[in-house]
Amino acid sequence: MKKIRPKHGPEWVIQRDFMRYLRDRGWWVERTHGNLFQQGFPDLYVTHKEYGQRWIDVKNPVSYRYTKAQCQKWPVWDSFGIGIWIIVGATEADYDKLFQPPNWKEYWRPSYDEFLMDPTILLAELELEEAMQMTPDITVVEGKSTKKEARKPKKTPSFEPADTSWLDELKEK
Repeated sequence: MKKIRPKHGPEWVIQRDFMRYLRDRGWWVERTHGNLFQQGFPDLYVTHKEYGQRWIDVKNPVSYRYTKAQCQKWPVWDSFGIGIWIIVGATEADYDKLFQPPNWKEYWRPSYDEFLMDPTILLAELELEEAMQMTPDITVVEGKSTKKEARKPKKTPSFEPADTSWLDELKEK
């Protein structure tokens, strides 16, 4: 008989509970969405008027691992002064971690070393990826390649103030 897997795993439950925990203490919490362009981003971006900003990644304390993208990106972020906090529960002890130095290195395993990249190579790859997105499309017409002109933004129609004379009539009544 096939096992029915729960819709959400333990990491999701910890994340949900910790998000509530933070909001109850006045934090603004944004969940990030990992995709092709945001691989390696921590799970949460949080900020507090008094305590500042934090990047948080939630891990299952029983079984966790960093992704290849996290192993490559987090050391670079760290070299630019961006801290990442690992949270493994929605508890006061985990909340207190946010007031300590970033702790992502404490969860680093020696096997992750194989994914490390020279930050200059990673930055060069990111710059190349960005440049490719900004390059106009190339098409082939009758065996010749031609560049399409870069798209220009559409002109916004000029703004004409609305007739508000009816407001003056209402005020007089």
